[in-house]
Amino acid sequence: MSGFSQERLMQVLLAPQVSEKATYVADKNEQVVFRVAKDATKPEVKAAVELLFKVEVEAVQIANVKGKVKRFGRMTGRRKDWKKAFVCLKPGQEINFAAGE
Repeated sequence: MSGFSQERLMQVLLAPQVSEKATYVADKNEQVVFRVAKDATKPEVKAAVELLFKVEVEAVQIANVKGKVKRFGRMTGRRKDWKKAFVCLKPGQEINFAAGE
């Protein structure tokens, strides 16, 4: 392991991001999209994916997603900002969520 505690790595990945864009990206570029902790870094995400799914990661791109403004009657509220990570796997590697690894 590369200097990260196992406890921390277990908290970095929150959920796989399932959307049309995520599916398209997965098919086209061998990438998987995850929701990650707000303070997660690229090396942490890489180490967490390698630890949890036993695959080799080539690269990680991270994007901050701004929360949408939503209305409740007259009141306006705002959803939380969140962070997503595009994890590029090495050729021949794949993560299958349907199989329930």
